[in-house]
Amino acid sequence: MFLVRPCRFQSNPLTAASNAFQANAPWPDLQHSNALAQAQFDGLVTKLRAAGVECIVFDDIPEPHTPDSIFPNNWLSLHADGTVVLYPMEAANRRPERRDDILESLERRHGFTIKRRIDFSHYERSEQFLEGTGALVLDRVNRVAYVSLSTRADAHVARQFAARLDYTPVLFESADSQRQAIYHTNVMMSVGKSVAIVCGESVNPQQRPALMGQLASNAKTVVDISLEQVGAFAGNMLELANSDGDALIAMSQQALDCLEAGQRKLLSAHADLVSSPIDHIEAQSGGSVRCMLAEVHLPRAA
Repeated sequence: MFLVRPCRFQSNPLTAASNAFQANAPWPDLQHSNALAQAQFDGLVTKLRAAGVECIVFDDIPEPHTPDSIFPNNWLSLHADGTVVLYPMEAANRRPERRDDILESLERRHGFTIKRRIDFSHYERSEQFLEGTGALVLDRVNRVAYVSLSTRADAHVARQFAARLDYTPVLFESADSQRQAIYHTNVMMSVGKSVAIVCGESVNPQQRPALMGQLASNAKTVVDISLEQVGAFAGNMLELANSDGDALIAMSQQALDCLEAGQRKLLSAHADLVSSPIDHIEAQSGGSVRCMLAEVHLPRAA
């Protein structure tokens, strides 16, 4: 996977309207805010590397200012057939996060192979957005794309993704305790090879049986979390594999701490749990560990 280490991290005023998880008041000292974010970023990378996960770290660039660059999973996804997908972003100051130099480095310095690009960013002109694997929670084994519809997850673009990459789209609506649409699917659910974390109570009741049925048909053990746990980013987890092929689930310390004993036991039966405190990043930007991880499924040159 790769991550982007921030250099001008701050709460993004252009995303606050659709992201109820983001702090209403930005951190008053921006230099201090960035230093805290960098320290928590470095701590997460250290934890993941200690668990045997390959982490490629790119540095953010100061200009243009992209306050949410720490969340690269929203602007691209990288697939095992060598496909790179670029996505349309709602906030104008997030669009410069798309960086060709990162893709070039993955090929030239890190030995990955890119065979084709699919660029959906032109949908920004018609104000149709699909923010990467924030909007899309992908079951890559069964080729199912789960999408909670919002201003950042457009149904038409999601279906275009599914058609171009041969995924079955499962579209639904979810809302937080204030009945505001949850801005990214990966805040309320995560899907691994054999286990899924889902906030069932957030899903439109008429659509809930179909969603749960799809997960059951793909033999997923479902860990149902509450809306309160969603607020602590318990839905924002990602299953990874380390260098030995062992499964682990990465999450923030806040997410781990809010889990009940039975939920931890269910997750631990499928993978090791790896956590790190990133409370400042979570509070200021309304995203957590999964958002920080851009999975690299590209083939690697021999």
